[in-house]
Amino acid sequence: MLSRPLQRLGRDWIAHWNLAQRVFQNGPTYKCTKWTEYCSWVWCSHLNLQDFPVSWNRKPHNHIQNCSIHLCPANMKSEGDEPTPKRRRCSGDQEISCSPIEQLSTSFPNETLLFHNEPQHEEESLPKSRAGVIKRSWEYFCPQSKKMKILEEDKQISQDNKDLQEKFDFTVMSYNILSQDLLEDNSHLYKHCRHQILSWNYRFPNILSDIKRLDADVLCLQEVQEDQYGKEIKPSLEALGYHCEYKMRTGRKPDGCAICFKTSKFSLLSSNPVEFFRRNIPLLDRDNVGLVVLLQPRFHCKVTAAICVANTHLLYNPRRGDIKLTQLAMLLAEITNVAIREDGFFCPLVLCGDFNSVPYSPLYNFLREGKLNYDGLPIGKVSGQEQSPRGKRILSIPIWPQSLGISQDCMYEEQQKQLEKEREGGEAKENTLEASEEIVMVSQRLPTDLHHSFQLSSAYTHYFPDSGLPEVTTCHSRGAVTVDYIFYSEARDNISEQPGSERIFDGGLKLLGRLSLVTEKDLWMVNGLPNETSSSDHLPLLAEFRLEE
Repeated sequence: MLSRPLQRLGRDWIAHWNLAQRVFQNGPTYKCTKWTEYCSWVWCSHLNLQDFPVSWNRKPHNHIQNCSIHLCPANMKSEGDEPTPKRRRCSGDQEISCSPIEQLSTSFPNETLLFHNEPQHEEESLPKSRAGVIKRSWEYFCPQSKKMKILEEDKQISQDNKDLQEKFDFTVMSYNILSQDLLEDNSHLYKHCRHQILSWNYRFPNILSDIKRLDADVLCLQEVQEDQYGKEIKPSLEALGYHCEYKMRTGRKPDGCAICFKTSKFSLLSSNPVEFFRRNIPLLDRDNVGLVVLLQPRFHCKVTAAICVANTHLLYNPRRGDIKLTQLAMLLAEITNVAIREDGFFCPLVLCGDFNSVPYSPLYNFLREGKLNYDGLPIGKVSGQEQSPRGKRILSIPIWPQSLGISQDCMYEEQQKQLEKEREGGEAKENTLEASEEIVMVSQRLPTDLHHSFQLSSAYTHYFPDSGLPEVTTCHSRGAVTVDYIFYSEARDNISEQPGSERIFDGGLKLLGRLSLVTEKDLWMVNGLPNETSSSDHLPLLAEFRLEE
């Protein structure tokens, strides 16, 4: 039995050790540790054991054994835990144990992009672990596409400019960067995250690093907070050669949507913000917005058509599918107004955003197929966000009031009447008549039929062909799912399947490649989103297109 002074000394030492352990684990020196999995017993160097007539060969007491430092990787066991997976480094010649996602990172090194950013602020810096590394590969669909060669050293993207005079290739990114105010107002979604990595001073350098690394020609950003946009985001992007257009949400909402494009690649023809709030329409009492721009390629190429790019962030509420569909109809009406040319043809279209709808939901299918019959459709099933939606309310007929001024074809009624007048009166040229036939109201259409004028495809397939597992674009404490998309007006190889499609668009877009997505399991292996190196709860989407005749 130890004397009381020694017992007191032991208790004081344990208390100091536990405090030192917490400071050590949260400090910057943690990254340099070479400790083995457990350090179960450390002696105080100032104690001379020979001065005590006690046998020190026996095992330490249980209460001392329990104060060991645990350095092995941890997995999230419950929503309240703080998972801190670390790369364990052992001293000597022992093997370094890596996470499964790191072991995969050695495959296809020339076609793999590792999202691994270093914190830029010392006061916010965390241990430089590999916990947040996400492995994503570039997927090719055309042997003549530009080479997206990712160098491990500097992660630069190089483009083969061959045949630029005949072809115009460009890349588009869609990225919800997570507004800081929304993050703090919804902290329950980020219980799995350590507090330090959620600050804007820590997150923004990582987000900017992602944008630099992917080097897209066009950026469609959502949840761009106004104060951060003016002070940091816009100046940083302009320094990278981008021109920025921004639309803040209405009301007191602090964030909005931005479309940024490289001035070396495009010039701006028009910028058209869309507000979904209508003071005199109770259905439209939400502050979501959209943004539609018309861009002109700067390079001389055979195809001279402008490109329409649209960006939006639809309402989140899973139980208000009526609002989501109305917001989408308003956005499509503005796109139609912007993208249609004087000769009746449409410019090629890229539509990006956070649609708060899952793949193959009624809203998604409406975008892809261009039509939707919503007769008897429950409001809670429109977006597919809830497998068992609460309530049994069905969509009203019509969904939005006539006073909104938008037709069932998702066009401004005045514009549609003008096209009908030209068609019936024969005032337009022959090609204008042919093109407008596909966008005018079809006679005897059911009152529950919705249509739009575009044949849209998704840049992503939403499921992995080998495993059948779903792709994921967003992940937080309550789950992971796909809600972000890049849609585009595809250049159809078999236009006989789409009657009239050859007359609607002046040229089309061909998908050349995309940056692959990951599964929910892949994300939780790196502690979900946000994490140490991926600083939004959404992943950036990136696709490359070719403008064709």
